[in-house]
Amino acid sequence: MVGGDTQLSPLEQAGFEALRRGDVAGARAALERFTGTGNAPPRAWMLFARTCEMQGDAAAAERALDQVLAADPRNLRANLMKGDLLTRSGEDRAAVSWYKRALSLAQGAGPLPNDLVDGLRRAEAATRAATGRFQDHLTGRLASAGIDLSQSYGRFAESIDILTGAKAPQLQQPTSFYYPRLPQIAFYEAEDFPWLDDMLAALPDMRAEAEAVLAGHGGVAPYVQRAKDRPETTHKLLDDPSWSAFHLWRDGEPIAENAARCPATMKALEAAPMPRINERWPIALFSILRPGTHIEPHCGMVNTRLICHIPLIVPEGCRLRVGNETRVVEEGKPLLFDDSIEHEAWNDGDAIRAILLFEVWRPELTEEERHALTVMFEAISDYSRPPETPPTAA
Repeated sequence: MVGGDTQLSPLEQAGFEALRRGDVAGARAALERFTGTGNAPPRAWMLFARTCEMQGDAAAAERALDQVLAADPRNLRANLMKGDLLTRSGEDRAAVSWYKRALSLAQGAGPLPNDLVDGLRRAEAATRAATGRFQDHLTGRLASAGIDLSQSYGRFAESIDILTGAKAPQLQQPTSFYYPRLPQIAFYEAEDFPWLDDMLAALPDMRAEAEAVLAGHGGVAPYVQRAKDRPETTHKLLDDPSWSAFHLWRDGEPIAENAARCPATMKALEAAPMPRINERWPIALFSILRPGTHIEPHCGMVNTRLICHIPLIVPEGCRLRVGNETRVVEEGKPLLFDDSIEHEAWNDGDAIRAILLFEVWRPELTEEERHALTVMFEAISDYSRPPETPPTAA
C-alpha cells in the first residue's frame, strides 16, 4: 500500500509496521491519532479504513474512505472497498455504482497488482448478483400487480431491461447526417402506413418477379461495393455475393433494364412516399441474402428516412434486429424501421432470402421539412461534384 521510497510520518510508520505485524488494534490506534491531526494524506486514510474494516467497524471504515475519495475520487482501491462495504450492509444499488466506477477506472489503468485484479473480479461478480436480485425484485413486484413483461409491454419491458443493465439504450447514430428532435423508434408498425395496402395487393406478382431475377439473366451484384473517391470500407461482406442486390432505383434514377423486368414491382413502388432527390433517392432493390449469411451490426447514413422491407421469398430462420428488438422475417409481412439505429440481419435458413427494400420519408417530417431537406441534399450533391474543366483557348 505504501511505496518503499515514500517518507512516512512517525505515526503513519507506526501504524504501517503494526499492521504488518498483525497488530490491527495497534495500527488503528496509531493511524487514528495521525488522521486526527488534520495533516494525513489519502494513503493514511486508506490504511486507517483498512484497519477499521478488519475490526468490523464498517461505519468508521466508510468515513475514512470518504476522506480518501474526497481527495482522490479516482482511487481504485477506495472505490472497490466502498462497494464491498455497501454490499456487506445490503445496499446493492449503491454498491453497484461504486463497483461500476472502479471497473471503469481499471480500463485505462494498465497492469494492476494481483490483489486489485481479484478485487475487480469480485466487483464484476457482485454486480451481476446485485443486478439479478434487483431484476427479480422488480419483476416480482410487477407480476404481483398483474404486469407480465413477457406479454404486450414492448417499450416498458425494454425500459426495465435498460434500468437493470440487461440492455443498453439504442439511439439514432447516422453516419452522415443527423436531423434533431425525431423520436427514437426502432420498428414502426405496418398498420400505421395505409399506402402499404396497395403494395401488398401486388405481392404475388412482386414475388414472381423476384423469383425470375433469382433464376438468372444478370443484374445481381454484391450489395456492398467499393465507393469511388472514398476510403475503402472494412465491411466483411465487401464484394461478397452472399449479400447481393438487384437495383430497381439507384441514386435517384430507375435502372431501366432491371425495371423493365419487374413492371409489377415498379408500379407498386409508386404508392410509397419515397424521397425524390436528384442523384440520391429513390432507392429500391431486391435485397438477396444467401443461407448462413449474417449482416453484422451497423447504422445507416441518415435518420430522415425509414427503411421498408417487404419479404418476398423467406425460408425459416430469418431475423432482423433493430436496437433492442429482434423480429422474425415472414413472407408478405412488411417491416419498417429506422436504420440509423444499430441493426443486423441473419439468414439461418437453408435457402435464399429475397426482400423488396426501399426508403420512405419519416412520417414525422412535415412537407416543408421534406422540401428543405430535398434542397439541402441536392446542394450537397452539387458541391461534391467535380468542377467543370474550363475550355482551352483555340
